[in-house]
Amino acid sequence: MKEITTKELMEKYKQDKQINIIDVREDDEVALGKIPGAHHIPLGEVANRVTELNREKHYYIICRSGGRSATACEVLAKHHIDCTNVAGGMLAWNAEVEK
Repeated sequence: MKEITTKELMEKYKQDKQINIIDVREDDEVALGKIPGAHHIPLGEVANRVTELNREKHYYIICRSGGRSATACEVLAKHHIDCTNVAGGMLAWNAEVEK
């Protein structure tokens, strides 16, 4: 599984705010703030909503600390979706968030 730090993701985000980020936290967690532009798909819905994703694109998967996003990456990989787990998750994200 590919992995990226939040610092590396922040650099990519600064260069291209249109990168594909999927936040797999629960609704109440996302309500506290998410990366601007991130698409929210709770972990429990990832397998059922995989058709919403474009197999031609790359996705960065984030959660609170990196565990659920790793699980989501495993699910997405089975569906041939190119993705990278964000190590440290939102706990390590030190940039702007939207509510």
